[in-house]
Amino acid sequence: MDQKILSLAAEKTPDRLQEFLQTVKEDDLAPLLQNQAVKGRAAGAFLRAIFRGSPCSEKAGALRRLKIYTCCIQLVESGDLQKEVASEIIGLLMMEAHNFPGPLLVELANEFVGAIKEGNLMNGKSLELLPIILTALITKKENLVYGKDELSGEECKKQLINTLCSGRWDRQYVVQLTSMFKDVPLTAEEVDVVMEKVLKMFSKLNLQEIPPLVYQLLILSSKGNRKRVLEGIVAFFNELDKQHNEEQSGNELLDLVTMPSGELRHVEGTVILHIVFAIKLDCELGRELLKHLKAGQQGDFGNNVCPFSIALLLSITRIQRFEEQVFDLLKSSIVKSFKDLQLLQGSKFLQNLVPHRSCVSTMILEVVKNSVHSWDHVTQGLVELGFILMDSYGPKKILDEKAIETSSGLSRTPKQHACNLGANILLETFKIHEMIRQEILEQVLNRVVTRASSPISHFLDLLSNIIMCSPLVLQSCSSKVTETFDYLSFLPLQTVQGLLKAVQPLLRVSMSIRDSLILVLRKSMFASRLDARKSAVAGFLLLLKNFKVLGSLSSSQCSQSIGVSQVQVDVHSRYNSVANETFCLEILDSLRRCLGQQADVRLMLYEGFFDVLRRNSRLANSIMYTLLSQLKQFYEPQPDVLPPLKLEACILTQGDQISLQEPLDHLLCCIQHCLAWYKRKVIPLQQEEEEEEEEGFYQDLDDMLESITNRMIKSELEDFELDKSADFSQSTGIGIKNNICAFLVMGVCEVLIEYNFSISNFSKNKFEAVLSLFMCYKKLSDILNEKAGKSKTKTANKTHDSFLSMNFVSDLLTALFRVLLWRYTSIPTSVEESGKKEKGKSISLLCLEGLQETFSAMQQFCQPRISLFLQALDVPNNEGEEVEVSVTQRAAFQIRQFQRSLLNLLSSQEEDFNSKEALLLVSVLSSLSKLLEPSSPQLVQMLSWTSKICKENSREDASFCKGLMNLLFSLHVLCKNPVTLLRDLSQDIHGHLGDIDQDIEMEKTNHFAMVNLRTAAPTVCLLVLSQAEKVLEEVDWLITKLKGQVSQETISEEASSQATLPNHPIEKAIIMQLGTLLTFFHELVQTALPSGSCVDTLLKDLCKMYTILTALVRYYLQVYRSSRGIPKIMEKLVKLSGSHLTPLCYSFISYVQNKKTKSLKHTGGKKKEKTAVVAMAMARVLRETKAIPNLIFAIEQYEKFLIHLSKRSKVNLMQHMKLSTSRDFKIKGNILDMVLREEEEEGNEEDTASEREGQNKEPAKKKRKKNEMPELM
Repeated sequence: MDQKILSLAAEKTPDRLQEFLQTVKEDDLAPLLQNQAVKGRAAGAFLRAIFRGSPCSEKAGALRRLKIYTCCIQLVESGDLQKEVASEIIGLLMMEAHNFPGPLLVELANEFVGAIKEGNLMNGKSLELLPIILTALITKKENLVYGKDELSGEECKKQLINTLCSGRWDRQYVVQLTSMFKDVPLTAEEVDVVMEKVLKMFSKLNLQEIPPLVYQLLILSSKGNRKRVLEGIVAFFNELDKQHNEEQSGNELLDLVTMPSGELRHVEGTVILHIVFAIKLDCELGRELLKHLKAGQQGDFGNNVCPFSIALLLSITRIQRFEEQVFDLLKSSIVKSFKDLQLLQGSKFLQNLVPHRSCVSTMILEVVKNSVHSWDHVTQGLVELGFILMDSYGPKKILDEKAIETSSGLSRTPKQHACNLGANILLETFKIHEMIRQEILEQVLNRVVTRASSPISHFLDLLSNIIMCSPLVLQSCSSKVTETFDYLSFLPLQTVQGLLKAVQPLLRVSMSIRDSLILVLRKSMFASRLDARKSAVAGFLLLLKNFKVLGSLSSSQCSQSIGVSQVQVDVHSRYNSVANETFCLEILDSLRRCLGQQADVRLMLYEGFFDVLRRNSRLANSIMYTLLSQLKQFYEPQPDVLPPLKLEACILTQGDQISLQEPLDHLLCCIQHCLAWYKRKVIPLQQEEEEEEEEGFYQDLDDMLESITNRMIKSELEDFELDKSADFSQSTGIGIKNNICAFLVMGVCEVLIEYNFSISNFSKNKFEAVLSLFMCYKKLSDILNEKAGKSKTKTANKTHDSFLSMNFVSDLLTALFRVLLWRYTSIPTSVEESGKKEKGKSISLLCLEGLQETFSAMQQFCQPRISLFLQALDVPNNEGEEVEVSVTQRAAFQIRQFQRSLLNLLSSQEEDFNSKEALLLVSVLSSLSKLLEPSSPQLVQMLSWTSKICKENSREDASFCKGLMNLLFSLHVLCKNPVTLLRDLSQDIHGHLGDIDQDIEMEKTNHFAMVNLRTAAPTVCLLVLSQAEKVLEEVDWLITKLKGQVSQETISEEASSQATLPNHPIEKAIIMQLGTLLTFFHELVQTALPSGSCVDTLLKDLCKMYTILTALVRYYLQVYRSSRGIPKIMEKLVKLSGSHLTPLCYSFISYVQNKKTKSLKHTGGKKKEKTAVVAMAMARVLRETKAIPNLIFAIEQYEKFLIHLSKRSKVNLMQHMKLSTSRDFKIKGNILDMVLREEEEEGNEEDTASEREGQNKEPAKKKRKKNEMPELM
């Protein structure tokens, strides 16, 4: 039968074929077709024959076709056919589908939908036919029966798609179904339905099935709704990452981890590649991604930005058109994240409202960690981002050519945090990715060399960290380092020192790098540039420090620890000890030649020799002998010659130029430190067999210093030609020479003071010598200060660093403190008081100042060691059991000591109150309070104590009040909401200063006794206004956050109204905060504030208040829905602002303007003096009233948007607002005439007076009128 059908099909006309097929039973055709298809013979030809003999114009033919279609679909799905045969059959079915009548297309499509929903598909090959059927449906214009309805072909397609997407999809066909839809013409609504279905299926698939599905989804996104696709993909992987991190954190469940880390990262990497490829083909997709992530900056940042989205953004930077936009977005996101974190850390109010979320820096470093899983497309972006952050936010150059250094810990600014993040990104990327190491190192070194004029400390720190973490790895990049050495002689000294310190570990492990450096340094030693020679000295000193001669003493306190096991390489493995010693002595020989160069070069040597000696003690004899030889050139050997030093030889005169040739004070300082170290470290270990001559020159140095001391004490200033009659001006050669000599003598005195104290063993004679040297120093210092006071040149005020070491100062203060303890316990206070000098400070005040400076220095420079510092302050525990004590507990113990001291001080009478001492105690308490944990009970206790002090003690000292109030505010914001405190203080200020309406009698409140008539303004007033400004900033930040969340909502109105429910607590908190602030301003605008900063600041803060009220109204305009309406609490806030603030603001403006007029009228005195006074008064008034127009504009903007909200909400929010007449600038003629007459009369009187005084100058009346014009505006 099949052969007959094929032969009939070969005829020119299909008539006979049609007649034959009508005689064949439909059930017989299916087996024939199946037989042909399975055998793979002529299935295509047989199928064409059946289609030719079954025209769709006939009902029987169309039904036969439907049966054949159903049979073919089953055959293709069975999997029994060869691939080529199945493809041929599907191709034929696709070609003939358009010929079907509409009803049969609907039936065929329903069969497909049913098979998909019931999971009857075997391999999904037949799904290729479904898009053709759906497309063919669209072309049918007639109404078709679908269920119980009659629909057009387009509507039928829509219903079929809805039915298909609402049913269950077998996970193995999700990719094929998604791919199928790209060939179906879809409306925007249908695209949304399909997208949502596919995105829901993500969670039901295996990880390996996700990338192909994402690929198909991205192709499908070309039909529309790109934003939803990207949102869905990012949200899915964000959730996956969170689940994975939770699984990894549960150590006991590690065996049950559902997602291996490597597999997840590889899948994410593949998906990112698919998205980047799609963006290259469809730029609109990239724009949508950027738009989506930018929107997240304003709203809930954590929902949009996650490690996956950051990795995606970094990959997109490879597309040139998006590179700049992406890096700008990442930069702004990073800085904003740090700013938000800083704001949250400083406010308990915000912490209670906004949940803690991951910082963007944590996310980016997680991307770096994840990039180890073959994320090569992300690595380049990470490197560029790291350098962009370091370039943009590194330390900046300021006027005196010093960089603003990055501080440590919480005191860093957001930009400093961003720079530090850039360095961490590059360091971690360097550790992980071998391929990128060369590029990172090259870029860092390029910046060090090419940006010599800018601060590059952050790049040097990064270089140091890179080398510290893997010096052996860097040997492969040694050529880059040696290339950089070629530029040493052209770089600033500070850069050279930083660079050499950074590469120090490399010098220990790579002999080739060391040899290259030595060659460059030897060339630089004879360079014409002074900086090049100084760089050579710095380099050689570094080598001497780090290449120990065997047998040298170890100095734990000064040796630089590398901290990495691979650096602990014995440099003597290739060089024996003799060769190494020879190498060091050669360097020393080169350095000796520098002793004949300029003072700056010699100074570097003297400052470096002591460090070399400590780290390389076997070089001690050579160094000390060199120093002795140098000192002998300037030492008077005769014991009776005064002065003992040849100062003339230390000064170089070349024509008119006079300069320092030998920094003798630095030479003596170096000798003194080396000698003290030698006595302390070497002499106790010396053996009897050591040569006597080695001890000889050490004794010579001791004798010389002793002789210099004795003769310096005997010498008078006249012996140095430096008495009061000497010339110290900077304009003459003699004056410059005398200045140099004076500073040399003062430096020598300091060195000798420390030397004699170190060998004194607390003997009376030595202490008398120390005091005599100090008196010499003080006399000379007083003369210089006196001369400098008379001189107007800037150079006269130069200060020189002290030569006294920290060890000496520490030992001296400890000794003095012990004396003080004895003195305070043995001598009555009255004796001490009577013995005070008239100019000096009391000893207790000096002690407090020192203590306060110590605490500040520790927090600023030694933050990581605060715990050890506090532990050292504690009384040792005699029981021997060490208990773990936190920093908070230790700080709280110290705080209690100073609290007792302040209480004792406050309990004294007003006349006995020492305000300076009290202020220092408050400063110490403020420093210590920063060490307390924000949520600790110790902080709460300190807040209650400080609050009690402010409430119960009244002192009229403004500085003390300011310090105590600042402490109260800083503690309050970490524990509580500060607005009620502000309200109470504003009431106290109002009560003490009185009302702007003088007829009103004020009832004084007394919340805080510290607020009194003397301190209320400007001290407390400015403090509370500053704090109110911070609260307004926090409220503004919250409103911006809410607006950003609203702009992200893209869901239905009903769901959206539910989604905004979590915002209600934040909205309520904002309104409550503004309500309390409103009562605060309500008090202050009625207060008779003195002219000046208080009025100016209040007007500015009122302007900010109205601006933020306007922002809140605009937020409600944005989110208003009739179903929800405006909260009642918001209506109350608007009512309060209309009744209790706006009218009073206008009254306050009138008060300020009246005060201005009065202040101008009351300027009296002589004409000339009056003109100056009037000019000053006018300048002050203009400054104060400058904010008035801004305030009026802010009020009117607020009222304008209230009108808009009233119209939209159908609630009359303006019923409590009274429109002001302050903007009514109508000129009233009668009043103007009266004022002009008064001024004319005053002018005539002034003219008469001026004539009597013989002054013929024109009066300034006209000028004053001109200056008064702005008050009409």
